[in-house]
Amino acid sequence: MPGSASGSGSASRKPGRDRYLDLLRSVALVRVVVYHLFGWAWLTVLFPSMGVMFALAGSLMARSLKRPAPGVIRGRIRRLLPPMWAFGAVALAMMFAGGWHPTEDPDLGGGTWSVVELLNYLVPVGAPPYPWHIGSTSGLLEDTWAVQAAGPLWYLRAYLWFVIASPLLLWAFRRAPWATVLAPLALTAVVGTGLVTVPGETGNAVTDFAVYGGCWVLGFAHHDGLLQRIPRYLAVSLSSLLMAFGLWWASGHLGPDGWDLNDIPLAQATWSFGFVVILLQYSPSWRELPGRLARWDRLITLSNNRAVTIYLWHNLLIMATVPIIDLGYDLPFMADSRASAVLDTTYNLWMFVLVWPLIGLAVLALGWIEDLAAKRGPRLWPDGAARGGSRRKV
Repeated sequence: MPGSASGSGSASRKPGRDRYLDLLRSVALVRVVVYHLFGWAWLTVLFPSMGVMFALAGSLMARSLKRPAPGVIRGRIRRLLPPMWAFGAVALAMMFAGGWHPTEDPDLGGGTWSVVELLNYLVPVGAPPYPWHIGSTSGLLEDTWAVQAAGPLWYLRAYLWFVIASPLLLWAFRRAPWATVLAPLALTAVVGTGLVTVPGETGNAVTDFAVYGGCWVLGFAHHDGLLQRIPRYLAVSLSSLLMAFGLWWASGHLGPDGWDLNDIPLAQATWSFGFVVILLQYSPSWRELPGRLARWDRLITLSNNRAVTIYLWHNLLIMATVPIIDLGYDLPFMADSRASAVLDTTYNLWMFVLVWPLIGLAVLALGWIEDLAAKRGPRLWPDGAARGGSRRKV
């Protein structure tokens, strides 16, 4: 079966964007923003965004690797780094302005190595350093803003390593498909359960690679048509059993946030894997969004064209809503305790309302960096609409 994994499924696909996959990516991004804003643990069960995003990236990587691997890897890294450099420049400037000195930070161990680790803001092969507390609890931003702003950077590190490993993973997949697909789950059972402990950030990187490696390789399986050759009833049944195991495992290993699968690696890996199999098994490969979904076409196009910008900046922008909303307490009618109580109870809702315009401003101000990184002409609002209101072909 070595050759069969790369056969008819791949060849029969028409070139162009798959709008179903674009829709999944947009839903995943919205879910990430909502999760980081409200902190609802059940969202990790409802829609495992990171597993979906890694699977979609794996499918696109398999498609790109029809070309020579070194050029593909360089292209993927080139698209990733400039947006991260812009984010790192702003974040580091804010940290240094707040009085942070990495060589004096006891959490980093101090010394020269702390300065060397700053290079991870240029190429995220490891974990970028940041202070756990900076500024004042009564400042514009809470004193843990750096931790929250840097939180999403683990995804870029994992993505970078998946990109680098993809030629080898794809080679292995096309020779031993099932072993390659299932190997990350086995690795998660070893490093994600405490059976073998890898200390420090290296351990976090290995665990992330294991937890989401299965989803990345499922992207290969989707692109090459392997999933479509499995009877749907069998794929859904086995995936449901795997997901049920994930929930059972989670029930006995709940973390500080309860059913948050991000704190339970084996549950995250198995639930995400099964969820992704079902999503890709039902993949309709739309060239245009059907029915009522078509009304969201331009926003879906925009979010896909600016996915890196939205992902990098959303946490910092969520925190930026706080000083804006706090201005409301200074309004004259807010002297009434009932009015201030209403704002208190709807505070998170106002954060949700405000964060989207701020994300829109970030797209306008910084999104064009993604175009330059992809060697395209810079665009302010790439939602697929041509001049005159019609939509360009994707």
